[in-house]
Order: sequence, then C-alpha cells, then structure tokens
Amino acid sequence: MCIVCPWHDYDFRLDNGDSTSGLKQQTYAVKLVDDQLYINTSLDLSHTKSSEKQLDKKHEAEQQLRSCSEGEDTLCSWAVKILCTADPNEKVRLTHEIQERWQRGDLTEVGRCQPPDQPHRVESLNVVAPGKIKRGKAGTLGNRIALLHSLANIEQWAIDLSWDIIARFADTTLGDRSHLPKDFFTDFVKVAGDEAKHFTILENRLQALGSHFGALPVHNGLWQSATETKHNLLARLAVVHMVHEARGLDVHPKTLEWFSKQGDDDSVAVLDVIYADEITHVAAGMRWFTYVCRHAVPPLECISEFQKLVRKHFRGLLKPPINEEGRTIAGMSKEWYVPLMQPASRDADGEDSTTSVGGSS
Repeated sequence: MCIVCPWHDYDFRLDNGDSTSGLKQQTYAVKLVDDQLYINTSLDLSHTKSSEKQLDKKHEAEQQLRSCSEGEDTLCSWAVKILCTADPNEKVRLTHEIQERWQRGDLTEVGRCQPPDQPHRVESLNVVAPGKIKRGKAGTLGNRIALLHSLANIEQWAIDLSWDIIARFADTTLGDRSHLPKDFFTDFVKVAGDEAKHFTILENRLQALGSHFGALPVHNGLWQSATETKHNLLARLAVVHMVHEARGLDVHPKTLEWFSKQGDDDSVAVLDVIYADEITHVAAGMRWFTYVCRHAVPPLECISEFQKLVRKHFRGLLKPPINEEGRTIAGMSKEWYVPLMQPASRDADGEDSTTSVGGSS
C-alpha cells in the first residue's frame, strides 16, 4: 500500500517510507486501542497547535526588536524589523521605504541591533529541504510557473541576506582597527531594494500566469550559507555575495534561452532586468571583499583568501557553465574562480550535464 500526492506525483510506501522518486519519509508503527491511536516513535513530536506557534513567533519577533534601544530609528533597527517581518509583500514595502529614507538622508544613523537567527516566514509557506523541490516536465506552463516561483523564493531570501549583512556586521572592527564606512551600508541597502524590486516583478509575472508566491514549496538553501558564515564577514561576502550571486549570472543565458523557446517574452523581459542588477550585486561583493582584505593587518591576498574561504564554507565545487562575460563585467576575472570549478561533463547527446536552469540555489 502507498500514499500518492496528486499534485506532485510523489508516492510513498506506508510500511517503510520509500518512494520511486528516490525520496524517503519517516514511518511509524500505529496501534488502535479502545478508540485511542498510539504512535510508536522515539522522536519528540510537537503537540503545539499552529495558533500557538504563531504566537511564539510573534513573541520572538517582539523580543528581537526589544534588543534594540526603545524607539530607535536606525538602519540596523529597521533591518531587524524587516528580517522579523513574515509577510513577503510587507517585507518589500518596508525595504523600499527604508531605502528611500536612507538615500534622501532622512535616516542617517547605522546603529546596532541583533538580527534573528533566521528571517521570519508566513506559517502557510511550505519550506522544505534543498533538493526536495520536484521539477516539472519541461515546456509546460506548470514548469514555467515553478521556475519563476523558485526565482521569487531566491529573491525573498536575497532581501533578507542584504539586511542581515547590514545588521549582523554593523559593529565589525577591521584588522587596522577601522570600521566599515557608510558606503558599505549604502551599497547593501541598494542591493536590498533591487532584490525587493525583483521579487515584485516575479510575483506580478506569477499572477499573470495564474499563480502566486507561496503556491508551491520553497527551500532555504541560501540561508544555510548565511548560517554557515554568520561569524565571518569575509566568508559571508565570499560565499553569499560572490559565489551565490555569481551563480545567478552563470545560469542566466540558459534560463533566458529556455523561456524564449517557450515564447514567454514577458518572463524574458523580467529576467533581463534581474540580470543587469545582479551584475552590480556581484560587483558590490567584490568591492567590499577586497576592501576588508586590504584593511587586514597584515593585508590579505584577496584571491587566495577568497578561494580558501569558499573551500571551507561552500559545499562542493563551482559548477559549469560559467558566464565569463557577466563575471568580468562585475570585476571577477578567471583567476578568482577557475581553481574552484568542477570540470564540465558531457552526456550522450553532447550536452553539458552539469547545467541546470533556475538560479544559484
């Protein structure tokens, strides 16, 4: 006997949790005694009601914001508020509001405020482990929606990553005892605003195709890299803002070609807007990585330090194809990444079997 999900074509055996998809779920022996159902498990299962979980998250957010000074109106206090905002559209709205205030000089103080371990998400969003997102059949409307939904998810995490680097590393003291200049925060406020814009145009495109963000499961792979690098500014810049962001440049040509073959010109236009901005984001990562290296005592050799940190904090090798043109425009020459690359393999049809359409995570 097996249980089948009609939407995703998942099937799981009830006796051992195996699936023809290769995924596996946990199964437990059950026994009915006097109208009481007993589950035989050694795991601690949660008996908390969903409404109680919501209250717990609200309490956590309130506690996080209280870590800032009462009534504080600083860049970091707003960064933490945005990280603690679960609703994606409200997160976007606040991001644009704070970006505008910072740019016109209405908000000037960076401040200090401890960010949460992980950004908040709405309870209805189905967050699953990376690798458990099932891909649809190529060429279908459903697959186009799934890919755009995946990109929208990446942009949501990218908004949070921008605010997190601002709040988490605001009080960083560099090797020469200097602090991060205001331009550092200005650059990542702009990145946050760009990512918010990207989410909005992707969400608009999803709605035009009859869907919306949250209609499909999402993963938190990008935030795993944030957690891995939360104690090291150079590692954060290297892995998140130079490896993951650059991966978005790498997959852009194939993704664009794929949507173009489907005749989806509106999605192509959306992807072109995102691509142009992402080049500037990689450039920002490069700029501040080299800045921090040069202010170390003694100064660090940038390329070797980058490669060392990627090998330590990033799982695996960088996968081809590599968008050399996009990376070069962003200031990342070959010597930065070629030693970290996985050689391209060829399948029976001569295609690059490591190529995937869909983004950096």
